[in-house]
Amino acid sequence: MKNRLSALLAALFLSLSSAAQACTGLSLTAADGSVVVGRTVEWALSDAQHYRIALFPRTRKYAALTPDGPNGMQWQGRYGFVSMTAYGQDYGPDGMNEAGLYVGMYYLPGFAEYAKYDRKQAHRSLSVGDFMQWMLSSFKTVDEVLAHLDSVQVINVDDPRFGGAAQPFHWKISDPDGKSVVLELVEGGKIKIYDAFLGVITNAPTYDWHLTNLRNYLHLSGNPRASIQLDSLDLTPLGAGSSLLGLPGDFTPPSRFIRAAALVAGARPLSDATDASFEAFRMLDSFNIPLGATVRRDAMPKDIPGATQITTVSDLRNRVYYFHTMFNRQVRKIDLKRIDFGSIRQQILDDDTDRHNQVRDITPAN
Repeated sequence: MKNRLSALLAALFLSLSSAAQACTGLSLTAADGSVVVGRTVEWALSDAQHYRIALFPRTRKYAALTPDGPNGMQWQGRYGFVSMTAYGQDYGPDGMNEAGLYVGMYYLPGFAEYAKYDRKQAHRSLSVGDFMQWMLSSFKTVDEVLAHLDSVQVINVDDPRFGGAAQPFHWKISDPDGKSVVLELVEGGKIKIYDAFLGVITNAPTYDWHLTNLRNYLHLSGNPRASIQLDSLDLTPLGAGSSLLGLPGDFTPPSRFIRAAALVAGARPLSDATDASFEAFRMLDSFNIPLGATVRRDAMPKDIPGATQITTVSDLRNRVYYFHTMFNRQVRKIDLKRIDFGSIRQQILDDDTDRHNQVRDITPAN
């Protein structure tokens, strides 16, 4: 028991002190039933080029990587999709397909553990990136994904393009009907599925720990603190926001989970998908991380202005993928309904080529 506790504490310390990735995700539902999924992507090591968005045609053929090469599972896609990329690879932290299925990867250091590679099982083996592409290219609902998990095996494949960084992840999977789950692979590839509480997800520890930790914040409320009288002194709140006094403001995964849950729980009524999408952007502004908050001054990379490299919002019902980046805060969109995924070629969409934040000058003339 002592050894297991020591291992858990060591893994927890590793996860909380990691400056590499600190992503935050949430979901919002509008009055008309529209579902949007938003997230930030933090990567404080270097420019991961997440702003380069990949577009995949419907019937593309895939061959998964294993430690032996591209000899893993092979399949042909049924759905086209868009996906972030990373370091020039054709997959990245999140994506949405033409049916409205969303898949997002979130760092889970110290806890994620994939199946051990077995050459005899190569035909059903998928790397982390292949697993995401398999889900996006093959299914239209969360239930479909869950029904086919037993047919694949996720393994670790080292990729030097990540600079030697490990790739321990868990996944958030959502669909237009509002179903959203968190999928974790632990203890040698054991599958754990959780309903995504308010659509919120961050990083380590495992999701069940975050759900338990919510009990430490039962005092948070949407109602302002009441005034009290002690002796002859009337004590009243100093201003707005007293209902969330004690809300954690640091950037550790447990604190971001609580903060995201509180913001979603207190969300104003949202009329439609557009309203919900831009409310998601407003909430996610609370999780932008400047480099100095997570990286030592003498270790800051020179090629990025901030740790939050991209923020995305996916409108699952209308199939619209929104994003803004560290180089350009203007919100851009990709309307998947206007794309013929049966004929379009695979390509990369790069709207940050000049790496310059756009500013509109409205200074009046004399």
